[in-house]
Amino acid sequence: MTTGYTADEMMTVAASRELSDGCVCFVGIGLPSTAANLARRMHAPSAVLIYESGCIGAKPTVLPSSIGDGVLSDNADAVVGVSEIFSYWLQAGRIDVGFLGAAQIDRFANINTTVIGDYDAPAVRLPGAGGAPEIAANCGEVIITLRQTRRAFTERVDFVTSVGHGDGSGRRERLGLRGAGPSVVITDLGIMRPDAQTRELVLTSVHRGVGVDEVMAATGWDLTVAADLVETPAPSNDELSTLRELQSA
Repeated sequence: MTTGYTADEMMTVAASRELSDGCVCFVGIGLPSTAANLARRMHAPSAVLIYESGCIGAKPTVLPSSIGDGVLSDNADAVVGVSEIFSYWLQAGRIDVGFLGAAQIDRFANINTTVIGDYDAPAVRLPGAGGAPEIAANCGEVIITLRQTRRAFTERVDFVTSVGHGDGSGRRERLGLRGAGPSVVITDLGIMRPDAQTRELVLTSVHRGVGVDEVMAATGWDLTVAADLVETPAPSNDELSTLRELQSA
């Protein structure tokens, strides 16, 4: 193992480890795309990466700058219309994992990418939903990645762009949502997973050099800590070198 890595590299590597070989993954741009492509190069070569623009089985040689980046179609298995991606693949339940980022997240992993503050007079207007609400509703499970601050991890999001676990156990079922919802939230400080009963996020792992007090200080609610809390395994030399090669290409 190596000690020379950044918090963002730790977060990306930890996120990449959540993808299994052969899974069908709907990928968001940014860190989710970096993590998904790292997974494909490291341990999940048969993972099928799907992007909202219509690329199925994308194998970019460099990281895409947007969902419309031509590198996604260069080596893809197929390129189809956006409507087919959503109707045939996503809404029909054919995607195993959705990989999303967020601007705000709450204790039940609901995502806000719409506004910060009041909707009618927001302090910040964010990029918006895109395909995230459909991804959150229909994928078999959802992986969420974002940097952890008290402003981002709030008791209640200012606007629910994409439903996580709503207000707790059973809410997704009552809403008629197909997928199981967020299964893990990975940050630059640690890893959280929903409680099996309440669906509230629980801290299950902290990254090396991070204390529980630091995670609590960066969370806007009284975060539950797992009794069997562990330390996230540090990135291997192979993971780091592959990630850096990917980012520098």
